[in-house]
Amino acid sequence: MHWQTTRFSLDLSRPRVMGIVNVTPDSFSDGGLHATSQTAMAHCETLLKDGADVLDIGGESTRPGAPPVSQEEELARVLPVIRHAVTLGVPVSVDTYKPAVMQAALDLGADIINDVWALRWAGDAQGKTGKDVIAAHPNCGVCLMHMHRDPQTMQVAPMEGDVVPQVLSFLELLAQDLRVLGIDQARICLDPGIGFGKTVQQNFSLLARQAQAVPQGYVVLAGWSRKSSLAAVTHTSLAQAAGMNIELRRAPSVTAAVLAVQNGAHVVRVHDVRDTVSALRVLAAMQAEEMPPRSTAAPANT
Repeated sequence: MHWQTTRFSLDLSRPRVMGIVNVTPDSFSDGGLHATSQTAMAHCETLLKDGADVLDIGGESTRPGAPPVSQEEELARVLPVIRHAVTLGVPVSVDTYKPAVMQAALDLGADIINDVWALRWAGDAQGKTGKDVIAAHPNCGVCLMHMHRDPQTMQVAPMEGDVVPQVLSFLELLAQDLRVLGIDQARICLDPGIGFGKTVQQNFSLLARQAQAVPQGYVVLAGWSRKSSLAAVTHTSLAQAAGMNIELRRAPSVTAAVLAVQNGAHVVRVHDVRDTVSALRVLAAMQAEEMPPRSTAAPANT
């Protein structure tokens, strides 16, 4: 399988690691660490040295309760970083739901649009929607994520019941909408949206039954990195989880990434690139080792 993007056809015969570059002051995990153009550019280069296959640049936090950012502010944050990132020789993804930001990023040579709203955001002042932007581009990649409600309310009133068939139905419908617009399946990636309007139990249902939550034949992206559900199951109380140092989420995040790959994810979106790359190499070594053949000899007479 390959993921077709603007400049690259990404070979998915091995899992790919997407490194997160948050050019924001308020992202839940690393807000403010790379909020200037210079620090974000340097972080891009660090992630590549650590083994990232794709860079994912975002200028607006989508953590629960995060306030929206104006189009002008988001453009000011991400465009200088995108200009630098597209010179580094790897696919560049831009995490945005605004059509104008999508268009500006693609005009600079970005390869992938990663949209938590799955192209459902209303059109801009000129009436252009995200679907319009993607459909007009000859071959950019696009990632559609399932989100319940919106970042301001998604964890106030999370989903109810069995989320797996609900997520599957949502992703099937959105992917089919793009196919109708003439967008090739090889360009489309689907993300079940861990943490976006789901309870802890529902998130782990999506991990355990990931293959059932995403339509067959599409590239699958999993985004477990440093999510609060990991803290919730590695601490004895919600209060402990809420106060958990982000660094203590590193090992659970790497574990979740490996499990997601074992359950069919082609791309994992992570903060801790070096550790994730190392863990996936261990997984690959195990998978490459052939199991010893079963003995066909008849049992000895006793």
